[in-house]
Amino acid sequence: MRSPDPAEHRRVAVPHALSPTALFRPGGELCRLDGETMGTSWCVTFVGVARMLPTVRVAITQVLDRVNARFSPWQPASELNRFNASQPGIWHVASADFAEVTACALRIAGETGGACDPALGALVDLWGFGPRPRDTDLPSAAAIDNALRTSGWRHIVQDRNGGRILRNIEARLDVCGIAKGYAVDLVAQSLRQSGIPAALVEIGGELSGFGIKPDGTPWWVAVDGGTPDVAPMLVALHGLAIATSGCERSFTHAGATYSHTINPRTGTPIANSMISATVLHESCMQADAYATALMVLGADDAIGFADRYALAAVIRHRVATGTDERISQAMQAMFDG
Repeated sequence: MRSPDPAEHRRVAVPHALSPTALFRPGGELCRLDGETMGTSWCVTFVGVARMLPTVRVAITQVLDRVNARFSPWQPASELNRFNASQPGIWHVASADFAEVTACALRIAGETGGACDPALGALVDLWGFGPRPRDTDLPSAAAIDNALRTSGWRHIVQDRNGGRILRNIEARLDVCGIAKGYAVDLVAQSLRQSGIPAALVEIGGELSGFGIKPDGTPWWVAVDGGTPDVAPMLVALHGLAIATSGCERSFTHAGATYSHTINPRTGTPIANSMISATVLHESCMQADAYATALMVLGADDAIGFADRYALAAVIRHRVATGTDERISQAMQAMFDG
């Protein structure tokens, strides 16, 4: 995502329902903070005064450290790694964060037929997208089959109250495709609770905005991926989040490119012509998960799913003549006003 010039010619999407804060022009100035987290960058722009910057930075850092302590595969003592090292069949008493993210991931896995599967940790590592360095050779068919046998969301069980989770085999959770969006939501929530009237939160290209800027304009963001034949999209993030899943994290072997998005059915990187999937949602966590699922589903099934679940989504995929764009009904309605 990037900050666009609203004066340029673009297709403009705005949310249908605006909260009262859309009519309130806050006092103050635009303040900006940034840093690094989860192997990527973060940036928060908020309406306030300069003297607030140190306090706000501390609050943001505390939230990001908390999310990393829960979900980072790279931190040996994270709750995720402790769960993945637990004995199958033994209940893990989950933190509120861990319970919430797991519940959301399992629900969306069920809705999508497993297209967004949070229990592919073994396959993520096998293909070199986790903490373990990538092998020089591609995984063998036998190694993929072995990883598939110990993967899959149906092997993760959460009790009715959500506070206890177990794995019934040695399936390993990997929620990198949803934790970043969850962190965006938590940072935005922390800012609102601190009395900040308007802010745009971004972590690694996933964004959430609330309120408006002092000049009365919304937080405008552009959907990346426009082509010379297709006008770029401009979205007003008022009470909305936007997440894009693509193939930017990939590697090339023997002339072929392998995406970081794993097809849970085959245990291999997707090879379905998808370029990117963008989802708008009130929850960045859910937008993040749904965007991953749409990448796995492929263009036709992705648009069908988005329309069935009333998701505002933009799909871009390769065709014989170049790049094609598909827009869900809910997204088109945002353009139509």
